[in-house]
Amino acid sequence: MSATTRQPHRRLLVISNATLTGAELFREIRERADETDTEVLIVAPALTSRLHYWLMDFNDGVAGAQRRLAVSLEHCAAAGITARGQLGDAHPLQAIDDAMRVFHPDEIIIATHPPGRSNWLERDVVAQARRRYSVPITHVEVDTTHDAAHVVNAPGSSRSQPAA
Repeated sequence: MSATTRQPHRRLLVISNATLTGAELFREIRERADETDTEVLIVAPALTSRLHYWLMDFNDGVAGAQRRLAVSLEHCAAAGITARGQLGDAHPLQAIDDAMRVFHPDEIIIATHPPGRSNWLERDVVAQARRRYSVPITHVEVDTTHDAAHVVNAPGSSRSQPAA
């Protein structure tokens, strides 16, 4: 490695589905990502309905994930945040497993819709991830209908915190 090549001091893994393009989640990424010292990997699971899954028709889910990922990466680039993205498995824990093998993050952000609208919360994805991984996990609930987000039980916190 040359003397001019610098490794990031911090790695942030973001996993999000339909909440990925919202300004709310981007504010949380920007708050944690020092422009020169943090590398961000954004994983967008390719969402599919049960019917599409059984019919092996993943095109719509992949195309939607690609669009959300492109928008999120554009936001990061415009803010000077070093970020790259990849499509992930439709199952969020498998998408995290896959990313963990190659990226080795210092923190994971899992973004979901609020309770009552989030399939991931119904499936207890955040709690399962916290049991499975030794890195801090921040849960961000993104309410795209009200352009709002808040952090739920961030590492070292016992209560919800409003987003900046």
